Amino acid sequence: MRETFVESHYSSSVISRRMDDSRSPALVSPPDAETPPAVRREHAHESLSSDFQKAGSEPIDATRLSHALKAHEEAIQRRERTPGESPSRKRQRINRETDRFIPQRHDLQRDFGLLPDQSSPATPSRAKTRTPQGVLDFQQSELRCAASELERDGPDSHLGEEQNRTFESLLHTELFGSSMPHQTPPALSPDPTLPPSTHSTTVNDPSRSRTPPYNATSSSLPPSSLTPSTPHKNLFTYKSPQHHTNISGHPTPSRTPQSRHGANLNVHSDLYSLSPVRLDSQRLLLSPRKTPRPVSKVPFKVLDAPDLADDFYLNLVDWGSSDILGVGLGSSVYMWNSSSGRVNQLCELQDDVVTSVSWIGRGSHVAIGTTKGLVQIWDAERCRRLRTMTGHTARVGALAWNDHILTSGSRDRLIYHRDVRQPDQFLRKLVGHKQEVCGLRWNTDDGQLASGGNDNKLMVWDKLSETPLHKFSDHTAAVKAIAWSPHQRCLLASGGGTADRTIKFWNTQTGKCVHETDTGSQVCNLAWSKNSNELVSTHGYSQNQIVVWKYPSMTQVASLTGHTYRVLYLAMSPDGQTVVTGAGDETLRFWKCFGKRERDGVGGESASSKMQRYSMIR
Repeated sequence: MRETFVESHYSSSVISRRMDDSRSPALVSPPDAETPPAVRREHAHESLSSDFQKAGSEPIDATRLSHALKAHEEAIQRRERTPGESPSRKRQRINRETDRFIPQRHDLQRDFGLLPDQSSPATPSRAKTRTPQGVLDFQQSELRCAASELERDGPDSHLGEEQNRTFESLLHTELFGSSMPHQTPPALSPDPTLPPSTHSTTVNDPSRSRTPPYNATSSSLPPSSLTPSTPHKNLFTYKSPQHHTNISGHPTPSRTPQSRHGANLNVHSDLYSLSPVRLDSQRLLLSPRKTPRPVSKVPFKVLDAPDLADDFYLNLVDWGSSDILGVGLGSSVYMWNSSSGRVNQLCELQDDVVTSVSWIGRGSHVAIGTTKGLVQIWDAERCRRLRTMTGHTARVGALAWNDHILTSGSRDRLIYHRDVRQPDQFLRKLVGHKQEVCGLRWNTDDGQLASGGNDNKLMVWDKLSETPLHKFSDHTAAVKAIAWSPHQRCLLASGGGTADRTIKFWNTQTGKCVHETDTGSQVCNLAWSKNSNELVSTHGYSQNQIVVWKYPSMTQVASLTGHTYRVLYLAMSPDGQTVVTGAGDETLRFWKCFGKRERDGVGGESASSKMQRYSMIR
C-alpha cells in the first residue's frame, strides 16, 4: 500500500512539472525575429533549483539529470550566439602555378601608379600582409633573379656599374612603363561629376588597414613632413582603361588598336608575349652593350723608394722623353732606365734637400729644385751639372719647361721665367699668389702657363706676361693638380685639396668653368692620356686610389688601389700607356692604364711603316 502511494505521488509530481513547462513561454526565437531574446543563466539555475526543491526527497536518476543539464546548457549557448557575418565577396585569386599572368578580359589594360604621400599616419594592421597579386608576382621573381646575379658578380667587378644601371632601368620600366608614375587625387572616393570610366579605385582588401583621406583645408593636423608616419601598405593603385569616343560614337581604346568586341590586334602587346617582362624591358636586355676597356688593377712593377717625402707641395717624380724616370729621394736624385731596368744615381746635394724634379721636353737635361731656393740644371747622359740659378728665398716645389724657358715656383710666392741659354738668372718675375706655389704646367701649343697655389687660387698667364690672364677662385683648397688637354685647345683641368675634392675643367678662352666633378677625396695629381680622351687622377685620404676617367662624361673607367699613403706623385711614360705613382709608403708602382694609339694599335700598320712603303722604288 505504501509503495503504491509513493509511485502515485512521484508520477503526479512529474506530471505537474511537465504542465508547468508547457505553461511557461518558449525560449526559442521565432524564424522572422532579427535578434533572439537574451536569457540569463541565473534564471535557469533558479528554475532547476526550484524543481529540485519540489521533488523533495524523491529519488532522482543521476544519468537523466546529467543529460538534461547538458541539453539545457547547449540550448542556452545556441540562444546566446550572435547572428553570422554577412557573406563577403571573395577576390578572384590568380593561379600562382602558371608561368605567366593571363588576364580574364581581352581588352584589359593595366596602369599602376604610386599613391600620394599626403594622408595622415596609418596604423599598421594586425592581419597578415599579402604579396601583390597579378602581374607583379612574376615580375618580382624576374627582378629577384636579376638582383641575385648582381649580388653574385659583386660591385668590384668591371661590369658592376653597368649591371646596376641596367637593373635600375629594368625596374623602372617594369613598374612604370615608359612614363613616370602619375599621382592619384587625394580623396579616396571618386568624383561623382566624372564619368565612371575615369574613376581610380583601389583593390578592396579586408586585410589592409584603412587610411583616412587627407583634408587640405584642415589646419588642426601638422604637416606630414613634421608628423612621423608609418609606411602605407596601399603602394599601388589600379586604373581602368579610358575609352575615347570617336565620331561614330563607338568607344575606341587609347593605346592599342582593337575593335570593340574583338581581340587585341597588336602583335607586340603583352597579352601575346611569352616573356615574363615587358617588350621595352626585352629590348633593353637584348640591346648590344659596349664592353668596357679592361684595366689591370694590379701594378706590373713595384720599386722601393726610400726617403720619398710625404709632402703634398713637392713634385719629386718625372718621366723624361728619353724613357728615363727621375726620382728625388732625400738629398739625391736617382734615374731608372725602363729599357734596361738599371738604376743610377745622378747627384747628391751637400747640405740641401731635393724638392722638385722636371725633365726638359726634348733632350737629356733635367732641372732640380732645392730647399735653399736654388735651381740646378744637370746633363743626365754625362751626369754633369751645367749651371745653378738663384733668385728664390725659399724652397722650390714646382718646375715646368717650355722649350728653353724654365719656370720655377717657390714658397716665397714668386714665379720666375728663366732662359737657360742666357746668363741672366731670370727673365720675368710673376707676382700673383699669396701663398706657396705648388703647381706649374705649360701649354706648349698655345703658350699659356697655369699656376696653382696654397691660397686656393688658379691663375693662367699668357706667354711671358707679368699680368695673369685669368684668376679662378672656385677651389676651396690648395691647387696642386694641373693638366692641359692634348686633345682640345684651351681646356685646363685642375684639382683641389682635402677641403675641395673636386676636379674642374676650364675654358681659358672664355674664362669659364665648363665642368665639375666631385671625387670624394683629396686630388693630388692630374694627367691627360696622350692616346685617348681620358685622364688619370691620384688621391689622398681615405682610399689613396688612382682613378681613370672618361672625358667629358667623367665616368670611372677604373679605380686602382694599392698605396697605403697619399698618392702624391704621378708621371706618365713617353708612349702614354704606363703611369707611375709614388706615395709616402716609399714605393713606386707602375700601372698599365691606357692603350696604344689607334694608328699604332695592335695588329695595325704604324705611321713609320706607311712612310717606308711609299719610299721604296718599284
